[in-house]
Amino acid sequence: MDIRNDVSQLQKLENCSIIEGNLQILLMFTTGAEDFRGLSFPRLLMITEYLLLFRVYGLESLRDLFPNLSVIRGTNLFFSYALVIFEMPHLRDVGLHSLAHVLRGSVRIERNQELCHLSTIDWGLLLPDAVDNTYIVGNKLAEECADVCPGILDVEKPCAQTSVNGQLDYRCWTSSYCQKVCPCGAGSACTATGECCHAECLGGCGRPRDNRACVACRHFHFNGHCLPSCPPRTYEYEGWRCVTAEYCASLRKVSHNPRDASKFVIHQRQCLSECPSGYTRNDSSIFCHKCEGLCPKECKVGTKTIDSTRAAQELGGCTLVEGNLIVNIRRGYNLASELQSSLGLIETITGFLKIKHSFALVSLSFFKNLKLIRGDSMVDGNYTLYVLDNQNLQQLWDWSHHVLSIPVGKMYFAFNPKLCLAEIYRMEEVTGTKGRQNKAEINPRTNGDRASCKTQTLRFISNVTESDRIFLKWERYRPPEYRDLLSFIVYYKESPFQNVSEYVGQDACGAQSWNVLDVELPLSSEQAPGVALLNLRPWTQYAIFVRAITLTTAEEGRNYGAQSEVVYIRTMPAAPTVPRDVISMSNSSSHIVVRWKPPTQRNGNITYYLVLWQQLAEDMELYVNDYCHKGLKLPTSSADTRFGDGDGPEVEQDVEERCCPCRPADGQLRMEGEAKSFQKKFENFLHNSIIIPRPPWKVTSINKNPQRTPKRRRDVVAVTFPANASSMEPPAPSRAGGQPKPDFQIFEDKVVRDRVVLSRLRHFTEYRIDIHACNHAAHTVGCSAATFVFARTMPELQADNIPGNVTWEPAGKNSVLLRWEEPRNPNGLILKYEIKYSRESEEVTTVVCVSRHRYSKYGGVHLALLQPGNYSAKVRATSLAGNGSWTGLIKFYILGPAEEESSSFYVLLTVTPVVLMVLISCLAVFVFFYNKKRSNDGYPSGTLYASVNPEYFSASDMYIPDEWEVPREKITVIRELGQGSFGMVYEGLALGLVAEGEETKVALKTVNELATMRERIEFLNEASVMKAFKCHHVVRLLGVVSQGQPALVIMELMTRGDLKSYLRSLRPDAENNPGLPPPSLKDMIQMAGEIADGMAYLNANKFVHRDLAARNCMVSEDFTVKIGDFGMTRDIYETDYYRKGGKGLLPVRWMSPEALKDGIFNTQSDVWSFGVVLWEIATLAEQPYQGMSNEQVLRFVMDNGVLERPENCPDKL
Repeated sequence: MDIRNDVSQLQKLENCSIIEGNLQILLMFTTGAEDFRGLSFPRLLMITEYLLLFRVYGLESLRDLFPNLSVIRGTNLFFSYALVIFEMPHLRDVGLHSLAHVLRGSVRIERNQELCHLSTIDWGLLLPDAVDNTYIVGNKLAEECADVCPGILDVEKPCAQTSVNGQLDYRCWTSSYCQKVCPCGAGSACTATGECCHAECLGGCGRPRDNRACVACRHFHFNGHCLPSCPPRTYEYEGWRCVTAEYCASLRKVSHNPRDASKFVIHQRQCLSECPSGYTRNDSSIFCHKCEGLCPKECKVGTKTIDSTRAAQELGGCTLVEGNLIVNIRRGYNLASELQSSLGLIETITGFLKIKHSFALVSLSFFKNLKLIRGDSMVDGNYTLYVLDNQNLQQLWDWSHHVLSIPVGKMYFAFNPKLCLAEIYRMEEVTGTKGRQNKAEINPRTNGDRASCKTQTLRFISNVTESDRIFLKWERYRPPEYRDLLSFIVYYKESPFQNVSEYVGQDACGAQSWNVLDVELPLSSEQAPGVALLNLRPWTQYAIFVRAITLTTAEEGRNYGAQSEVVYIRTMPAAPTVPRDVISMSNSSSHIVVRWKPPTQRNGNITYYLVLWQQLAEDMELYVNDYCHKGLKLPTSSADTRFGDGDGPEVEQDVEERCCPCRPADGQLRMEGEAKSFQKKFENFLHNSIIIPRPPWKVTSINKNPQRTPKRRRDVVAVTFPANASSMEPPAPSRAGGQPKPDFQIFEDKVVRDRVVLSRLRHFTEYRIDIHACNHAAHTVGCSAATFVFARTMPELQADNIPGNVTWEPAGKNSVLLRWEEPRNPNGLILKYEIKYSRESEEVTTVVCVSRHRYSKYGGVHLALLQPGNYSAKVRATSLAGNGSWTGLIKFYILGPAEEESSSFYVLLTVTPVVLMVLISCLAVFVFFYNKKRSNDGYPSGTLYASVNPEYFSASDMYIPDEWEVPREKITVIRELGQGSFGMVYEGLALGLVAEGEETKVALKTVNELATMRERIEFLNEASVMKAFKCHHVVRLLGVVSQGQPALVIMELMTRGDLKSYLRSLRPDAENNPGLPPPSLKDMIQMAGEIADGMAYLNANKFVHRDLAARNCMVSEDFTVKIGDFGMTRDIYETDYYRKGGKGLLPVRWMSPEALKDGIFNTQSDVWSFGVVLWEIATLAEQPYQGMSNEQVLRFVMDNGVLERPENCPDKL
């Protein structure tokens, strides 16, 4: 039973108690947890074959779905497995708590990232004979699961314990259901109270020792009883039940062809769909009888086309074929032996035999025992044997050892260029058909000749291409006698290069053979013939030609024919398949490195990969458990810190570990190779068995232009796919329950390489990462479906430390309350706290575990029953990443009885003066504010600056809004870009800045919140300098927002950052390389020219830059270099500056000698700085005067020292 795509399909299981066959539930991508709530099929008790679950979203457990499923018999297996759970992203536990027996086959549970409670299941109780073949890998780590069996915390009725791999542990399916452990022995069945069932029972029973009360039968079921064998006059059916002969006779073999729906037979007390080899049956009996000699086997086929070895195998063992055979085998390898094993027993064909377009055939001798072609039906009512267009056919039969009779009808041979006429004439004599055929039916001009007949060249009229098909039309061929034109044949094959010849079948059994398509003549003589070539590969070049098939006779004296030239047509691109072999690694607490391999079918030129990632929520159910309980294992998580299977960068060994790893033994290497091979075979079998091919999803980004800057958004992917599609990937990342949590945003990046480094991630957090492949036609065909991986960042070392100090206060007699703050940003979840405390006069240290629930009650912990004295204590937190650091020691004391009495007097004596002081202070504050309010009533509000105030500045220094002012409501902030000299720089959108109603991406520069009024005005005035500049190679000022706080300066957005960072990213070994090669000489000269043009403009406007360097040049989206925003990026590269003699910071490595000596800045000093920028471009932004300190550089330049010529620097530069 196959249930896919729609959760409503599960209604097929309503009222089912036994599934005689398999159950497959798969490929439900739009479902959520709520879709499965309330769905339950409690009647289902047994599946006779296998159970398969694959990519069902939202399904969290099978507990409610199949609460009473007890037995999986495994009569037919899924690749040797009876239970397969593969890539179920939201499944949290298996939950088949009634499952007691898997009779045949093993279990495979793989790649279910949320699946827990696997370590608490004893699979040996379910399948004692196949437990070694159980394959459970790639699921949630046991350390990350809160696998708690029922009864452990209550210590009332815990689950049974069994030993697995030498470890004794409790056995359960979920935290609510124990695993059944029958005390009656391995493989036995018990009642719910533990009483032994009848020996023939499986899965349990309603009454002990009663074979009529079994849930399922160990051997056979008949009339409500479980029996070791079938009673007399009954027969075994499907390996588990007994049927009568009448019931067996009423069964029919399931077949797509009604003619093949034969009756069942009885053989050796079994009801079978057909007799085994060596046995046969007659029409008057349903029993099989042993054959004398070769078994006659009659096969009713109607008209059977044999176009592959698989089709031929369907006639295996047949001796009499009732019907017609058409052999049309166009490709294959070593076909003779395969065909002979399947067709070699056929002695009689009651209808006709037609051999056409079988390029791979050299001989018909695979019909080894064919003695009679009876001709009850004929081709076109005339031909019993019809042999047409077999390019490599050389021999019919070895007539010295073979006899064949054709009592009625004619033979027809045409277009068999390698079949000699003598061979055909010899067959006429042997079969007794000589004289029946005329020369048109055995044409001497189309049989035995190597060249095809052609007197005219056909021309193609039109072609229309799609991704998987080509529509062709060609001109109508008109021979002298129109009736001689029989049909057309289209030849086509893949051809990467335009160098194929028109010769057909050069390699009879190779992959280079032509594909052949018959084309019937159009009904109208005026209509141009045409054909649709289907099932082609996208973005693939095909060689195509057409040949006309004509009827020729010897009396005409000439052959009429036509053939086109070979043309080459490429199909349209399509969405690629998914990227392969995605692996991830976290190398820090904020970075994840992801690598993958290109898709197997690119269907175009891959131009970029679309990477989506989203933070996943931690499992809040972990808070429910008390991890201070002794019987509870503490769940932990670990980051992915290395690539697997040798992929990715090598991980350096510890310096202390000097030993080399031992080479694995040959046997181990062989076993690993076999395991990998088996894994690939299993996945291929899985996909081939269950996936119905459909068009891939189209994944289209909102922004079609690839760029490196990640974009934060909530809905950035538009996913389109056909209704009920069996595609294999979800539209967007999600965790449990279908929809992603709205708090966690989805980020996007476009990369051109097969790897990406995700940065600015939260420490010790799990992310889901989706990768889509996009080719050059992504804007029309969309990107591929997603392949995904889950990865966790590394923990932050100090994140689990408790901030601040631990405080204490008395909480009653002999007790104290300790309080502390929770870690503000821990590694995952805080699971518990530990406190160590001791009395100073004692050496014994007491450790107290504080659960989350206990901490949330007090904000700390209440310590009671303490002895009087001085104490010290320290606290630490424990998260999913492990333990944090201990806090510093806190001292506290517990008073004795005498001290408590005296302390009451001292408390009263201390509190009274304090209360009086507080009252006097409150009165003074009231008087102060009252007088201040009265004094201010007569004066205007605002800031008053006295002339002696050091913050004084004149009115000429004030910033006055002008035409550059932009209303604040037209500005939208998107995200941070980095830190500027005055404050943070953001990316944003400005409405109506360029054109009315249009939004423009801009850079927004702000001033720090703590800046003084003078610094705010300096910020606006410094930006105002740029109002006078309007040059393509100088970064443009677009507007100012001076009204309100914070002040904003709106600049042209330079998406690729500053030139220094950009040059360094182009280094071959740079991790953030955008996939571009190092700049060529032409690129370097282009950069230098653009900088020189911008500086020449500034010089013409009497402006001296004074700080020209690669860090102050910016790179736009189209790689144009522009002069930056004058002094606003100084804090970003503060190490590039030097403070000389208490003065301001100076860029000494870029300054000319006269500027260093005398502080003179002019056009000549800017030219010197431009030369240093040229040096930076040539070296990909190395630091000038590398190896020297700033003081050494100062002396070196003032002594007329200059930079050395960079290595491999071109003369032109």
